[in-house]
Amino acid sequence: MARTSTKENKNLYHKTRESLQLTREAASELLESITPERIEKIENERSLPHPDEVLVMAEKYKQPVLCNYYCANQCPIGQQYVPEIKAKDLSQIVLETLASLNILNKQKERLIEITVDGKITGDEIEDFIFIQEELEKISIAVETLQLWSERMLATGAIDARQYEEYKKKR
Repeated sequence: MARTSTKENKNLYHKTRESLQLTREAASELLESITPERIEKIENERSLPHPDEVLVMAEKYKQPVLCNYYCANQCPIGQQYVPEIKAKDLSQIVLETLASLNILNKQKERLIEITVDGKITGDEIEDFIFIQEELEKISIAVETLQLWSERMLATGAIDARQYEEYKKKR
C-alpha cells in the first residue's frame, strides 16, 4: 500500500494519485509515459504538467476533472476563459440547472426588452448582467454534467458501448 504524504496543500494531481492508493512508482507504471520523478515534480509544483500528461492522468486515473483543473488553473488561455468545475452529484447538477432555468424563464421578457434595439442602455445594464450571470450558471451546470458523465463512463457506471451506440443514432 502507498505511503500517504504528510504534506499539506496537496494539489489535485497528488490527491488523486493518493486516493487511488498508488505510489509514484506504481502511478508511473499505470501512466506508462510519465516517470516517478516527473510525477513528483508535478505534485510538488516544481513543474507544470504538459497537456498530454494531464490527458494521460485523467484517462488512467479515471478522473476527467483533471483536464478541467489544468485548463482553469494552469493553462494561460484557460485561466482566462475556462471556469473551474467542481464535481457534484447528479441530483445537485439537475437542481441547480432547473433553478437557473426557472429564474431565466421569469426574465425572458426583460431580456427581449433589453436586446430588441441591439443596445444596452444604462437603465438596462443591471438586469442584463443578472441574466448573463444566470446563463453562466447554466453553462457551468452543463459542463459539470459533462464531467459527471465522463467520470461515470470512465468508471463503468454508465455502459460506454451502449452510450456511444445511442449517441451515433442521434
